[in-house]
Amino acid sequence: MKKMKLKNVLKGSFLMVMAALVFGFVTSCSNNDDDDNIPGTNKTHKVVFKAEASAGSNIDIAVYGIDGNPTTATSLSGTTWTSPEITTEAGAFNANVAVNAIGASASSTLKVQIWVDGELKKEGTSSGQYLSASASHTF
Repeated sequence: MKKMKLKNVLKGSFLMVMAALVFGFVTSCSNNDDDDNIPGTNKTHKVVFKAEASAGSNIDIAVYGIDGNPTTATSLSGTTWTSPEITTEAGAFNANVAVNAIGASASSTLKVQIWVDGELKKEGTSSGQYLSASASHTF
């Protein structure tokens, strides 16, 4: 019963993190159509999201996406996770990822990464028994 409550608390905090990431994206967008002077706005990108937890940990859920279009991967297990490669639309603004895991101990770690066009762009980390890591990258 206690484990179930902790898992629900962890999922609730995870959803709050994702809501903050999406809210941050929405409030940072502009209705200005003058995008010709912003580097990268007319390009597509190949994006991959990754997560790696320390030995004995278990990745549970991941939410990832481009420009506020999230995909949720549930019922995950193991210490590593990789999303399918996503090709962005031309003019995409940002990429976000958040991952939850249960660590083996209080010293467990979780690392999430955003890879764009084969290059590591952002990384986020978490430590403890109940892990939640996120990262955001602006193109």
